Order: sequence, then C-alpha cells, then structure tokens
Amino acid sequence: MAAEWDGVLLTYQRGGCVAAFQRELEVRRLRGGLGPRPPPLLLAVEDPWHQLGSGGATLNALLVAAEHLSARAGCTVVSSDVLREARILILHMGRDFSFDDCGRAFTCLPVEEPSAPAEALVCNLDSLLETMTHRLCVGSPPGVWVCSTDMLLTVPSEPGIDWDGFQGVRVIAVPGSQMYARCHGVYLADEQGLVHDIIYKGTEAQIRQCAGPDGTVPLVCGVVFFSSDAAEQLLATHVIPPLDACTYLGLDSGAPPIQLSLFFDMVLCMAAGVTEEGFVKGGSDASVRSARSVLWAALRAFPLSMACISKASYDYLSTSASDHIRSLTLLPTSASHFHFCPTAHAHLDQPWLLEEGSAVTNCLLEGAVRLAAGSVIQHCHLQGPLEIGPGCLISGLSSGCSAALQGCPLRDVVLQGHHVRLHALPCRVFTLTGRLDDWQSPLEEATYLNVPWAEFFRRTGIRAGDLWAAEAPASSRCLLNARLFPVLHARQALGLPDLLWLLAPTVPGEQLARWRAAWRMSWQELLPCLDKAAELGARRELFFLQAQRKVRRVLLGRQDSSLLPLACSAVHEGYHEAVLGTLDEVASGSGDAGIAARALACVAEVLGCMARGEGGLRSGPAANREWAPALRRLESGDLAGGVRLLAAERRKWMSSPALLVRAARHYEGAEQILVRQAVMSSCQFVSVGQTELPPVGHWVQVTCPARLDLSGGWSDTPPISYEHGGAVVDVAVLVDGRRPIGARARRIGQPQLRLLSLGASTSQLLCQELEDLQDYCQPHAPGALLKAAFICTQVVQFPSEKPLRVQLMENFGGGFEVHTWSDLPHGSGLGTSSILAGAVMASLYRAAGKVASTESLIHAVLHLEQRLTTGGGWQDQVGGLMPGIKIGRSKAQLPLRVEVEKISVPEGFTQTLNDHLLLVYTGKTRLARNLLQDVVRNWYARLPSIVQNANALVSNAEECARALRQGDLPLLGQCLERYWQQKKCMAPGCQPLAVGRMMAALQPHVYGQCLAGAGGGGFLYVLTKAPGQKEALQQVLAQTQGLGNFSIHSIQVDTGGFSVEVLGCEPEDSTHLGEDRAV
Repeated sequence: MAAEWDGVLLTYQRGGCVAAFQRELEVRRLRGGLGPRPPPLLLAVEDPWHQLGSGGATLNALLVAAEHLSARAGCTVVSSDVLREARILILHMGRDFSFDDCGRAFTCLPVEEPSAPAEALVCNLDSLLETMTHRLCVGSPPGVWVCSTDMLLTVPSEPGIDWDGFQGVRVIAVPGSQMYARCHGVYLADEQGLVHDIIYKGTEAQIRQCAGPDGTVPLVCGVVFFSSDAAEQLLATHVIPPLDACTYLGLDSGAPPIQLSLFFDMVLCMAAGVTEEGFVKGGSDASVRSARSVLWAALRAFPLSMACISKASYDYLSTSASDHIRSLTLLPTSASHFHFCPTAHAHLDQPWLLEEGSAVTNCLLEGAVRLAAGSVIQHCHLQGPLEIGPGCLISGLSSGCSAALQGCPLRDVVLQGHHVRLHALPCRVFTLTGRLDDWQSPLEEATYLNVPWAEFFRRTGIRAGDLWAAEAPASSRCLLNARLFPVLHARQALGLPDLLWLLAPTVPGEQLARWRAAWRMSWQELLPCLDKAAELGARRELFFLQAQRKVRRVLLGRQDSSLLPLACSAVHEGYHEAVLGTLDEVASGSGDAGIAARALACVAEVLGCMARGEGGLRSGPAANREWAPALRRLESGDLAGGVRLLAAERRKWMSSPALLVRAARHYEGAEQILVRQAVMSSCQFVSVGQTELPPVGHWVQVTCPARLDLSGGWSDTPPISYEHGGAVVDVAVLVDGRRPIGARARRIGQPQLRLLSLGASTSQLLCQELEDLQDYCQPHAPGALLKAAFICTQVVQFPSEKPLRVQLMENFGGGFEVHTWSDLPHGSGLGTSSILAGAVMASLYRAAGKVASTESLIHAVLHLEQRLTTGGGWQDQVGGLMPGIKIGRSKAQLPLRVEVEKISVPEGFTQTLNDHLLLVYTGKTRLARNLLQDVVRNWYARLPSIVQNANALVSNAEECARALRQGDLPLLGQCLERYWQQKKCMAPGCQPLAVGRMMAALQPHVYGQCLAGAGGGGFLYVLTKAPGQKEALQQVLAQTQGLGNFSIHSIQVDTGGFSVEVLGCEPEDSTHLGEDRAV
C-alpha cells in the first residue's frame, strides 16, 4: 500500500533555484518515487523571505497548494474546500548545510535500491519520500503532512499508527535516549498520547519527566499531520496580519517580514499543558506575539496527539563533521528500506583499497585510490595514486584536482569543491576545514584544521587581519566569517593547490603571498553564491559517467546485474545518447557474440524506454529493408561492421514513439542473429556416419513419444542455457497408449522434394528449385520445418551454385518424399514441433544413407530451430528422443552442449507414475513465440526476479530428480507445484483464467499440477493422490463452470524411446488423432 498524494510541495530558502528543484521533483515523478499515482500537483516553492522559519514556510506552501488546487477545480478565488478530501505533503529544505551545497534534502546517502524501476542517486529527500509515502502516511485520513528534511528518519514497514476516530493535529515522535534529547526537542505526553508540552534543550529533570517505562523519550522528529479541519483553519490565518507576512501575497502587499517556527509558534499552541498567556508572551518580539495570539484563536480547539513509532530511528543532520561522517559510514537500522552500499553508484578501479568503515558515493576513482576507515568520498572523479587518511569528507573534486592531492597528507579534514556564481560569472571555489572545527565558536575557543587558531597563525604566517576586518569585534570573529578561501586572482588562475598549502608543515613565502593577493571569501559570504543548479548538474553528469563504466563492467564481466533501471534513468534525465554510445562500443569491440547480443538487447531497452509506453507492442516483425544491410553484416560474421550500421540506421528512427518501438524490434532481431550464431556452436556435437542407402521407394519411419517437463523448463532456452546453465527433468510419454508424433521419408525417382503433412486435412508441397526453399527461415511459411530439415541435414546444400535437380541426381539418384504427423493439437505444450523436427531429421538421415546418434539429433534440432528462427531450447527433443525419465543439463559456457543423465527410479515406480499421472487438455491454444520473446527480453535485462527464478528452476530440477530416485510422490508433487509458480514468474500471463479455475477445482485431488511446456494453454498434467482417477477427475471438471472444451487422457512412461524402421514401399497408413498439421 502507499499514500496517494494530491500535491507534493518542496519549500526552499529565498535565493535558491526554482528551475533546478522543480526539475528534481519532475524526475522523481518519472522514476515512480512519488507513489503509484503521481500527484497532480508537484511544486518547488520559494520562501517569500530569507529567514521565514518552518512555520511561515508551512503557511505559504499551504496557500500555494490551495491556490493551485482551487484553480484546477475551476475556482476564481482560493477556496479552503479543496483541502477537504486532499492529501498534501509539504517538505521543508530548511537552512543551508555546510556539508552539501544543495542542502540536507539533497545530501546523498551511501545506499542503493536494487528493486527501483530507475537507477539513481538516493538523497535524503528520496528516503523521506519513501518513508512518508509507503510507511508513515499509509492509512491516514485526508489532510496535510509536513516534514522537515534536516534529519535521517527510518520507520518500520508497519508503524502501527491508529487513525480510528482521529481529530485535530498529530505529531510523530521517535524514541531516543535522554542524553541525545539534551540537544533536541522532546514531547511531554500522557498515557493516551495527548501532548502537554514541547521541551527544547531541557534540563535533566524536564527530560526525565518525558521518559517512558523503558527510559526512552519521544524525540521531536520534524513530522506533523494536520487534519483537513485543522489545515483549513490554518489556511484561514493567511489573510490576518501579521501572519499574512508569511506568504508571497504578504510580500507582494508590502507586509513586514516575520519569522515563525512550525513547532514552537504553531503546534505548541495546541498542547494541553500550555496556557494562552504563557504561549503568547513567549514570542520573541511584538509581531511574533501578535501572530501567536492569532494562531491560538485559530488552532487551540484542536487536540494535539502524539504517535511515537517504536523501532524507528532519528538522526539530525548536524553541522558537526564527525557526526556527518558517522551518519554516512554506519550501517542503517533494520527499519531502513534501503540497501547500505559502501560503494554506492561508484566505479573503482581497485575497490580492495577501500577499508571497511569507509564510504564512496557517486564517484569515479581511477587507479590506486586508498581510503581509510571512517572517511567518505562523494561526487568526485579522482585519479590515483592517492591516499586519504581517516576522518575525511572529500566532495566535489574533479579529475584535475588529482595532481594536487598526490602526496598531500589528508587526515581529519573536510575538503569540498563548490560551483559558485558571482553575478554572471561562474567559477569553482574550494573550501578546507578540520573535522573537529566548529563554524561559530569564538576565536579564542575555536580551532581551524583541528588546531587552535594561534597555532595555525604561527605555522602559516597568516594574521588575523588577513581574515577579519580590523573593526570586527573579537567576539564576532569565527570560522564562519573568516575570509580563508581564495576565489579570484588578478593575474593567475587559482586551483586546489592555493588552499592545500594550509596543511603543509612549512609554508613557502610565495604561497602566502599568492594567497594574500587573491580575493578571498568566507563561508558565510560564499553561501548565497552557491550555484545549486550547476552542482546538481555536475552530480548528474558524474553519475552517468560512472554509469557508463558500470555498463562496460557488467557486460564485459558477464555479471547478473540489471541495466534496465539505468536505461530508464538515462532516458528520464536526457543521457540516453551517452548510454547508447557506450552500448555500441561494447557490442562492436567485445569480439564476443554473447556479450554483443546482450549489449544489443540493452540498446533495444533504451529505445523502448524512450518510447515511454507509446508506439505499440515491443514484440513484432524485424525485417524492414532499411535495416537489412546491418543485419546481413551481422549474419556474415562482421560484428563491428554490423553494429556500426545498426547505430547509423537507428539515428533515423528516433523521432517518434512508433519509430522507436520498431527500431527496438530490429535490435532484438539483431540480437537473435547473434544468439543463433552462439547456439550453432552446438553443431560440433553433431556426428553423422554413413550407412546402407535404403532402396528407392522404401520408407524410413520414425515414431516418437511426447514429453512432459517435470521441472527446470526455461533454463534450457538460449541464451539462458549457455549464460546461466540449465537443468530440466523430462519424461517420454505415450498419450492414450500411442506415440503421437512421427515422420517417414523415402527416396523417389524424380529430382524433387514432396512434402506432405498428414492429419484431418492433408497438405502437400512440391519443391523443384532451390528458390522453393528460400523461405525455410520463416516459421509460418508452408513446409518451413521440413525445408530447414533438408538444409540442416545437408541432404540439400543451400545456398548453392548447383540447382536442386542436379544436387539430388548427383548425390541420391533422385529426390525425396517426406510425410509428417502429430496426433496432438497445435500448442499442446508437449514439445511437438521440436520432437517432430528430430523425427524428420532422423528419417532423412537414414533415407539418405546416413546415421546420427541420439545425442547428435538433440544438438541437430537445436541447430535446425535456430535456422528456422523459432528459437527454443533443448528440453523438448531430450524429452521425446531419449527414453524414460531423465535430466538434461547444459553448462554456462559455449559451445552449447547438452548432457543427459538417466534417472533410475525404484522398482515398480514407473508403473506408479503411470497410475497417478493424467493429461488434461485445457482447450486453450498457447502462443509460445510471444512468451519466448518476453522471457529472453527479461533475461537480457537481468531483472532480479528472473535471475533468482533461473537459479530456482535449476535447483528445483535437481530436487525433482531426487524425488524420482526416491520414489516419493508427495515430494514430486511439491516440485511440480513449485515449478508452476516458477513458470508464472518467468512468463507472466501464462495462466488463462479458465486454466486457473480448472487447477483450483483439481487441487484437492492432486499432489501437484502444472501446464506443460511454456504454459498459456495446451495440456495440463496432474499427479493424483490416488491411482486411476481419470473418471473421478472427469466428474470434478464437468461440475466446474467456465472451463470450455476439455478432455482427459491417460499417459504412460515410454521406456523405449523413438523408433526408426525401414519399411517396404507401401506401409499401411496409420490413423492419426491430430486435427492440426505439424508442418
């Protein structure tokens, strides 16, 4: 569940960059970070005054929200009625932050979100949005939530807040220690949760009074909820002086500024233990006292309650460097919804040089960069060799700073690079402070670079007059206003060395002179000049620079990491061209078809993301003539040339969603060419010998059982079978006592190919020229499978300079006639097409005087299906060509080789299976082709669920094999049930509604059940609890509504496998049950 916001507003101090913050909100909307239904109203709101306070910012944001919602509702004036059913979230950025130029809200955390739909840096703002949307606010009534962004807040997934009968205003508290509370605010509340007072930096006695039975106190954590009634009353105050000065309307009307606190000027007035006189007199000046009087009259009637969230944690982002470094290097609590990552969104050439207890976020560290425990690097591109000691925070440095850092002793310092704009002049400024320094401590008590000022002056030669004006009182002099940091020089460019000399044990005179000659600014003076838009842009650029390294690392290292979230993020933020260029480089330069295929699949994903859900379905044809030169180049084996031509053609197809989708289809077509080439490596395991040539006119007949896949299916599908490795348990079965699949071939005197499909309607095709075979790679073309079989068995050479007639006469003295049949309906899920391909190839080999082992036939069918372009794995032919019960396996390597192990079962268990296994025809035809495209696409995207499922498929296959060896029907049933869940994960949508009803009706009577093959229809096989249940299940299903035409069939394990017989000229025709032809 998640809260569905009608408006999300981010307030920021006057002088910020509205466009940059609005962009950040819009990007989060695209990423899905604002809940399942993006809020209609999404605004960055500038405070009307520089020091408005959290209370004034809340009132101004509430007015802006009400005004926009009123306009959307068609009102011509602000109406408080729009708040009645609205759910609004107001987030306050608050004051400047010395450790992040963009404020506490955009402080990046060392965490990653593996399951996020878009990969991005995680800021404190993202953490709070996640907490508020998916945890804290779930189930709350309409109203206004207000949340500060100056703290790290973690909340359990079920915070346990009771909203029944709620009225008024509720504050959220987090349990904390009494020691921590000495520097923070705490609530004094009764057992019913009613707040009596808010105590800030109280005495030990006051804090102890707030403690609960466990000794903890409810800390003020910056989160408040106003019910709709309370929000309306608060909104009404915006027209009453002096509160009107809190809003932009007051600014425009010339009202004098006022500063109000959310908690101590607004919320406190509702505390039960506070009197009107005490509250109003507590105002800092006359205007605040007047505002408090208005707020008392407006809000006092609302009860103020508290919800203290157990197992939640609160960590204020203070101005202490030690505290900040600790926050970025310690593991979060168990309540955190993010995955702590010491190297979050960072590329490191030598990650082993990072000591445990350090953290690197959004960085590109090239070469040997050593980082000691207790240190943090953020937003840096550095080149080693570098050594950074403990207690450091390094941020915002580019690669050009690396030379200055080499050999420089960094320990217990905060070194930051800043984007600054001086009027219209952009420039880079560096600041350097000590971890133990305090910005505002008086000069006599303070330190700089962790040593007393007097010692710093003695070591560097700097004088107090260099840093502060002579008339500045000694009591006002502090680090905050010390003009330490060089900004501009009249004759020379400044850089990091002009600051790092302050760390040197001895100082050259020219360095001091150069420093004195520079125009310098204090941190206090720099703060208003910080260019937040430039800083956010630089972080974004660095993120995608390291992301491009990640793309190379994942693809070239064959890692099971998904690049789809990164593709989505690149599209959202306008970096898709950079990512596409990197993918082109990997595909063309890898020299490996497997790596290149995945890279091309990733290009297709980027194009699909660019279409933003428009332009049609991803699956579709990929044979447009404009793309043909590039595809032909790939077919010829010129990988680099093919990728270059694909990229050139791609640029012509990026102007609309429809063109983007069609381009993505052609990239998937290109990827399939490379998959085919990889799978064709299995040809080396096809060994064909010579044997006696049967007489002309004598039939070679092959009959085959069907197959049941008991576990592991999909793991045999290329590229999964050779990138991950596969294992499938198969059983060869007779259906209603018959082998349902077969083919026969014979030589004929005429130099032609006669192809017949036998069934309810016989189809005949005559091929007399090589051109008649050219559509063999189009699966739906008449006779495509048989044409491909002639080519793959090399009975016919295609392409060839020799005409078909000449080939046939020279090699065989005539042509061939082939008949095929299947007694199974189309889309049965029992492996018909692959088994039939094996039958055809076996009959052709023998009719042409050749012989191939069963292992060779298994690999030959793999080759044929790739030439046919239907794809598909190896489990069907293993199941139908190898006898009995077995497990097939392929390793995660090329060339692709399938190894089959017979599963020995206890004596009599084969008959037990015959008695307990039944086939139920669902009456639904499945389309495996569409399912296959989706599975391959998801595998190449390395979706975490698909990777985990691939692991589970293989392990379940091994477990299924153990169950069969033990003769354990219940355990076998568990494997079948697990297998069906795995199939549904691999190919969502493979269970039609009618099949779901059928399986529910059968569930009480079976140990396990599963749709055969890819699912989506066809046959359902069931392992019944009792033997001989055909009639009983017939009755159960007959009484179930909405099943359509179903039928139940008996099956028996075929222990003999497929048969090859050389017959006479005119064998007796068999009667076949199938209604659909197999060719």
